[in-house]
Amino acid sequence: MEVAEVLPEFADAFAFEEFNRMQREALPALLESDENVVASAPTASGKTALAELAICRALAEDGTALFIAPMRALTNEKEDDWDRFESLGYSVYVVTGERELNPRRARRADILVMTPEKLDSATRKHDSRRYDFVTDVDVCVIDEVHLLDADRRGSVLEVTISRLRRLCDPRIVALSATMPNVDDVAAWLDAPEDATFEFGSEYRPVELNAGVKTYTHGENSFADKYRRLYRALDLAEPHLREDGQSLVFVSSRQDTVRAAEKARDEIAERDIPMGARGDYDFHTDAQELENDTLRNSVLDGVAFHHAGLSKNDRDLVEAWFKEGLVELLFSTSTLAWGVNLPARCVVIRDTKLHDPLEGEIDMSPLDVLQMLGRAGRPGYDDVGYGWVVCDTAEADKYRRLLEDGKEIESRLAETLGTHLNAEIAMGTITDLEDVMDWLETTFYYVRGQSKPEAYDFPNLRGRVRDCLENLVDRGFVAMDETDLSIEATPRGVLASKYYLRLETAARFAALCDRIEGGASAETDDLLEVVATAAEFDSVSARQAERDAIDAVLVGQETGDLEPGQRKVLAILRGAASGSVPPELRSDAWVIRRNATRLLSALGAFLDRLVGPHAANLARRVEARIENGVAEDAVGLTAVDGIGPGRASKLSTEGLSTPGDVVDAGVAGLVEAGLSEGVAERVYEGAQSLPAAELEWGSFPETIAAGENDVSEVFVRNVGEPARAGIRVTVHVRESDALSSQSGTNVPDDGVEMTSTSTYLRDEETVPVGVFGADADELEFRVSVAFPEQPLVPLEERRTVEVR
Repeated sequence: MEVAEVLPEFADAFAFEEFNRMQREALPALLESDENVVASAPTASGKTALAELAICRALAEDGTALFIAPMRALTNEKEDDWDRFESLGYSVYVVTGERELNPRRARRADILVMTPEKLDSATRKHDSRRYDFVTDVDVCVIDEVHLLDADRRGSVLEVTISRLRRLCDPRIVALSATMPNVDDVAAWLDAPEDATFEFGSEYRPVELNAGVKTYTHGENSFADKYRRLYRALDLAEPHLREDGQSLVFVSSRQDTVRAAEKARDEIAERDIPMGARGDYDFHTDAQELENDTLRNSVLDGVAFHHAGLSKNDRDLVEAWFKEGLVELLFSTSTLAWGVNLPARCVVIRDTKLHDPLEGEIDMSPLDVLQMLGRAGRPGYDDVGYGWVVCDTAEADKYRRLLEDGKEIESRLAETLGTHLNAEIAMGTITDLEDVMDWLETTFYYVRGQSKPEAYDFPNLRGRVRDCLENLVDRGFVAMDETDLSIEATPRGVLASKYYLRLETAARFAALCDRIEGGASAETDDLLEVVATAAEFDSVSARQAERDAIDAVLVGQETGDLEPGQRKVLAILRGAASGSVPPELRSDAWVIRRNATRLLSALGAFLDRLVGPHAANLARRVEARIENGVAEDAVGLTAVDGIGPGRASKLSTEGLSTPGDVVDAGVAGLVEAGLSEGVAERVYEGAQSLPAAELEWGSFPETIAAGENDVSEVFVRNVGEPARAGIRVTVHVRESDALSSQSGTNVPDDGVEMTSTSTYLRDEETVPVGVFGADADELEFRVSVAFPEQPLVPLEERRTVEVR
């Protein structure tokens, strides 16, 4: 059955000319029915074409298709791969957290590509103009729906699909690798029997021979990696000698490089012939690689692949592997879920991996099966070989996985409180009955009916009530005692909006309470509350890192912190000063990225529950960690065209604020070392920011004891309009008491007299009460902060003598 015969207008959108057996059987359900479809099929059997068929059906009817990719790296792959749709006049738009969203483009897109996490975030904000496009979806394709069983990510996918169905009820097409309980997924998605497909191993284009090989575990984990590498090479060697390719999965980006380097030496030692050697044209082509280590490696037919390589290098490695020029490839798990790169032999060298946020964890069973599914090259091999290399103690676990597969379970119970809070914050749940109605839309409910004892299903209502009461007790939800209605508190709304774990949101709220109660808000306070966030609970500090951690935190009291929390704090402090120790850099990128997200959320808590000045501090700390600049120069990072390097350069030249940049002008910036074009851009960027000026009114120099006077301060914005906080405090010299009229004690750090939050366009007049307190002098401080910009607050002081 030819594509051009079935879909003549979309023939060029497919990468092949004829549908295979599996695709032909699913085709009527996808093209001739409006029912939801669930299809489980072996890896490399052509599931992607099923997604494209569903998309073509929607496009033919002028509808919008949403494709949910299991990970961010694959959204980019789809964007490139679906240039085929672009060439037919349809627009493909990727929405991820790494890209600046263009709502207009998203609304006009014919095909949207998102991850579960981004879709969850977008659907929580579906009633905003920015994200309203998610309610205009006609078909939703879930790629790798067995992700439901993944830690944490699985529950996100589950609740997001349930929410999307309530919002706009799109047609659902769910695709999966082979899973024993495909009927449960079909029941959850209301896919009828004739639209539920379970394609067995007979549909796999190449037979898979999978097994487990053990190695002798030693006391040194570094040496163990090489023991497993030699075991992997033993398994790959027979195939390499027969011109068959081998794909070896390892746990980290760094391991792909080290393993490739060691493998090259071992291949030479074993005298294994590799076809790429001596190929002059290939040696010339290899010069296109940007990574020097990779360039040297591919010349021996050995390469590595990970998401940290440039797109150019990844594309070249993939192309050369497909052509057979690269015969041995080391990769992280990204390849297993994404690019179709089959090999005759696949070896999983590492079943455990180090996650910067979770510590050492077992590779998920889903990843293991996905990787092994890459074994066997259609059209080249009659059989593929897949091996798991593991310690003897774990061999039986992996043998059972290979023999029986993995039933897909719901992970919603593990994070029920977080997701329930999100639904309440959105207003979709207003009482206990709504909670039960919501649960009935989840995979958790369907799976609980299949395995009632394992899911404690008979006690479901009681557990839900306990979860709801816990949300009330912790201040995320308010319950009316009269009618038992429920609604989210500001704390609950912020936790949902910023995608926080409830424990973290509670910590942020507690810090806000302390500051409101009179505690100071300092940079170290914010760094510590972020370092102890639940998102970092599983971070561990390895022995080799501890001296570096101690050196960064010297002089700071951290006695109550766990080693992992101290590590996060050390990375954040180092990042804020632009000097993370080398021993901590392997995990620093992930920790910094998560910390800036958390600081943005903390800023929103402080803005809502404390005030603009506290929020401004959070924004400055966030910018320092993101850019690694000194505290006095952090405001420069708000200027378009100034990154960390230029901020440090300009600060060294005495230009440490946007105001300094404006005063210097283009000529001054050129003199400071910028090119004229960059100087013009930076100057314009600095002018586009808010900038405050203060003018004191008729302020007295002296006042008699016991007397009162009212003066004024004028706050002007000489830059762009912006939201601002204006605060007036009074500080007493030589005495701790306010006037006898108020009887209020004045601590050394001052008493707040006036605090105003306003949208500052031109000028704001602030009244200041001057009183003759029991003191020698009164110092009045006026401070202006912009909560949404990392600009250092403007502060001016005026002293009044008490006679």
